[in-house]
Amino acid sequence: MDNETLEMLSNQTIKTTLPVFYLIVATISLPGNGFSLFLLCRAQPKTPSIIFMINLTLTDLLLAIFLPFQSAYHWNGNNWIFGIELCNVVTVLFYANMYCSILTMTCISLDRYVGVVLTMHCVRWRTKKHAIAICLGMWAVMLVVLLPLEMKDLTYDVDELNITTCFDILKMDMLPSKGAWAAFLFTLFIILFLIPFSVTVYCYIRIITKLINTSSSYVSAQKRRAIGLALIVLLVFVTCFAPNNLILLVHIIKRIFFNRGVYTAYKVTLTLSCLNSCLDPFIYYFASKEFRKKLRTYLGIAIISSQGSLTECRRESMFSMRSGLQNHQALEMHLSLNSTNDSV
Repeated sequence: MDNETLEMLSNQTIKTTLPVFYLIVATISLPGNGFSLFLLCRAQPKTPSIIFMINLTLTDLLLAIFLPFQSAYHWNGNNWIFGIELCNVVTVLFYANMYCSILTMTCISLDRYVGVVLTMHCVRWRTKKHAIAICLGMWAVMLVVLLPLEMKDLTYDVDELNITTCFDILKMDMLPSKGAWAAFLFTLFIILFLIPFSVTVYCYIRIITKLINTSSSYVSAQKRRAIGLALIVLLVFVTCFAPNNLILLVHIIKRIFFNRGVYTAYKVTLTLSCLNSCLDPFIYYFASKEFRKKLRTYLGIAIISSQGSLTECRRESMFSMRSGLQNHQALEMHLSLNSTNDSV
């Protein structure tokens, strides 16, 4: 163990700042995602995007429920007192939340890409059944990839400070060889982060390009929402996911091959990685018309919209009545003329 790690484990600022940050995230995430889940479950119809958003909300809620344990860990001087199993659960949830969020956002972007750019070519694949199967497959992949974090003891006794850490100090025997570590890192960084990020960026660029080339008032509003959604998703990737994935890659490589690490940067970026649970409700707003309708209804904004719709309905009814009256008058005139001709 290097001196930097010991210094960080005993750093008073870390012990006081991180627990407060985690509690703030949990305080925002629990009601925000809980209310979002309520709205998403009531939204009809259950489109693939709605299914993906429900999956994302559940991952955020699971993490938020266990964040107080992480907060208590740092508040207790980076000393884990909750046992090996709970350490594994909290650690797996941290990374499962991050990578499930990345994959789910990619699925949402692909679904919108198919709906806007490809239109009717792949419509048979945009079903509720396929979306549920993708979410279940996503969780299965996560459980397999994170198997080393589920099976191994992630706690470590630091005799110098008389504390027990939780996944702050990597054990070399967590994986059998350096080749296994390389495969683990490749899967996390390339397959679960870089490729989904690239696909997401490509999808939103194509969606925005398609909408720009289509001119109408409806498309103009849709274009603003698509740009807003793209900006929120990119903000989540750049702020929450990219720093931790890059630093985790550097941290593990330095730890394995040079017996050093970048512990300070790793802790900061790991903290940032859970911020996505506070930003995800904004994604739901921009990505789902059904979610926006439900939200406006519960916030009372729908009253204005309803009045506007009622006005339009009245206009349409008046137009229909006028058209019907004109048709009726024309029919009577036609019959009258026929009667006159018969009389003659």
